[in-house]
Amino acid sequence: MTMWQLSKHKDWTRLEQEFDWVRVMQEVPQDARHHAEGNVAVHTQMVLAALAQLPRYQELPPATQEIMWAAALLHDVEKYSTTVVEPDGSITSAGHARKGEARTRQILYREVPGPFVIREQIAKLVRYHGLPLWVFEKPDPQKAVISASLEVDTALLALLARADALGRYCADQEALLYKVDCFEELCRENDCWGRPRAFTTTQAKMHYLHKTGSSPDYVPFEQPQTSVIMMSGLPGAGKDTYVRQHFPQLPVISLDDIRQEMKIKPTDKSGNGTVIQAAKEKARVYLRNKQPFVWNATNITRQMREQLIGLFSTYQAEVTIVYVEVPAAKLLQQNKQREAVVPLAAMERLISKLEVPSVVEAHNVKIIAGE
Repeated sequence: MTMWQLSKHKDWTRLEQEFDWVRVMQEVPQDARHHAEGNVAVHTQMVLAALAQLPRYQELPPATQEIMWAAALLHDVEKYSTTVVEPDGSITSAGHARKGEARTRQILYREVPGPFVIREQIAKLVRYHGLPLWVFEKPDPQKAVISASLEVDTALLALLARADALGRYCADQEALLYKVDCFEELCRENDCWGRPRAFTTTQAKMHYLHKTGSSPDYVPFEQPQTSVIMMSGLPGAGKDTYVRQHFPQLPVISLDDIRQEMKIKPTDKSGNGTVIQAAKEKARVYLRNKQPFVWNATNITRQMREQLIGLFSTYQAEVTIVYVEVPAAKLLQQNKQREAVVPLAAMERLISKLEVPSVVEAHNVKIIAGE
């Protein structure tokens, strides 16, 4: 089996020719206090060089080295859209890691398709690349590392942060490297160094992540009263088929079905609100009766899923998110075969908004990533 690579070319000039998002890095300035080396292109090249010299990187299997190399190349990919020159002359790029995760996912889903697990590893390394440097400024550093460990390998994350700190010219480089050392110790203390923090039950995980001031070792006495399956995935990914095959015995709340019953078009924004309210009313009936059910809709943004999980949690439901994905080419093909075809422009918008469900969101997350 051929090992996945973002690019077989590691030469910067070739990368600029191959990818627009690499080429524009030279146009993005950085604050000289933190990055005296210059623009994002210079910094990224220095990070890649620093990474290659680190013993821990050299000890990694080749496939993991490729993941780390891709994460280093992409870690500041969204400084292009977030960099601002402030009135006092300082340069900031707030939110570049969060936007970088989304952009990385787009690149590795559309431009250079990679296996789901590899793509999400890289996306999460980009998302959290600054955490080792700033974790002690978080309101709850312990929760920050434990939560991150459920989404990303903290040992690989520290390796990327170390390369990020070494790949620059700044007065506080030693302090940055010390912060990475402290991050490593914090992870070790909390049993989440290079592995996800283990919880006794999924209920214990949810309680810790969503209740302020709770202990990761606390196991709630309360048990879930019912269960909800929440489907998630782009239109045409195969959610309906999955529901028919795996949950034939459960009632299904389908936003598409309600929309058709009410004769509301998917493009009708105010109508969509009506559809969701009708669906929530149906859900409340099932929840009050402790009747398990399937909520079948795209649910591709975390915000939408959080709103629904909040509703389900009010009734002490155990929530399992089932995320269904197929490669982009197959998705567009399957969309054409649907009864309710989603217009291409709308599909592109949905793909650009995609946030893959994370294990921190629900009791259980099941990924069905087909080829």
